[in-house]
Formats: sequence, structure tokens, C-alpha cells
Amino acid sequence: MQKISKYLRFLSFIPFTYAADDTIINLKPEDGLASDLTELTIPRIVSGLIKFAIIIAALVFFFMLVVGGIRWIVSGGDKAQTEAARNQVTHALIGLVIVFAAWAIAALIGAFFSVDIFNLTIPII
Repeated sequence: MQKISKYLRFLSFIPFTYAADDTIINLKPEDGLASDLTELTIPRIVSGLIKFAIIIAALVFFFMLVVGGIRWIVSGGDKAQTEAARNQVTHALIGLVIVFAAWAIAALIGAFFSVDIFNLTIPII
């Protein structure tokens, strides 16, 4: 009975493979995607670096938080190791607050001066 059940489950997925739409073969990139890669300007580089720095900082925060949590769990009740792990988690959270505050200040300054700091453009005179 189990063999028949497995065989029927396998056969039930076959129609889905033939039901796939063939228009997916003719994929074309959107109009704006290819041009962004060829137009490297200083504002785009600075904007990209700001975004990249925020992403890297968030990844470092997550890594430090996970490592600190693992160290806290593995400390086994040792007072010094528990304190070190707790400090690492605290420092990771402080770092996240600093990164978020920097992003918020940059966005606030951009809104105040009507400049999108995360998508910089130099005005043409």
C-alpha cells in the first residue's frame, strides 16, 4: 500500500511540469536595470557606498548578536564568560542603535534640505 501511495504522489506532480507557461523563456531585463550599471558617477558611487555600509553594519550586528548569544549559552554559569557574552550582546545592540541613528539623521538632513542622500544626483547648470 505504501508503494502505491508513493507512486501516486509522484505521478500527481507530473501535470505541474507540463502546465508551466512558456512565456518565461522570453525574459528581458527591465529598461532601467542595464543602464544603471554603465552610468557610474560620483553621486551614484557615494550613494551605493552609504547603502553598502549600512547593510554591512547590519550584518555585523546580527553576527555579533548571534555569537554573543552562543557564548552566553555555552558559558556554563562561569561568571566571567557570562559577563563577557552579555557585554558583547550589549555592544552589538548599541552598535545597531548607532547605525540606525546615523541612517535616521542622514534621512532627516536629506528631508530638511530636500536632498535624497541615498540617491544623490548633481544638478546640471
